[in-house]
Amino acid sequence: MKNRKRGFSLVELLIVLAVIAALIATITPVALNAIKKAKATQVGQNVKTLASAFENALYVNGTEPTFAELGRDINAAKYNVAYTTSSGVYTVAVLTSEEVNYETLQGVLRDISEGSYTTTGLTQLNGTSYTGTTQFYYEFTFEVY
Repeated sequence: MKNRKRGFSLVELLIVLAVIAALIATITPVALNAIKKAKATQVGQNVKTLASAFENALYVNGTEPTFAELGRDINAAKYNVAYTTSSGVYTVAVLTSEEVNYETLQGVLRDISEGSYTTTGLTQLNGTSYTGTTQFYYEFTFEVY
């Protein structure tokens, strides 16, 4: 046994590599699912922020806010707020072109509408046109008295 060389044999190295490959194959789907869930949570939180900020601005200030007043860290190129009003009743739609898994987002926001949404007749706070590019929209109605 005095002539045995120090180090690992080829078989031992292959076994270690096989174990590492099995661990990576097991962990990858979990990590990708977590990334998908985090993106949906971020988009859902942005939508909720815009919706509640619009409503709060109307209650506090009594005037329609600008998009810059609603969410300073929200990408104005990917989000928009459109609304219509009649006798103090506001119908507000928060639109986005963010690409996100709808089923995952539905778990984050319960009452969300899917599909394209036309903003015809609605006043847009952001000058971006969303016709045909909207991934989803969140619509709600409230009354300012």
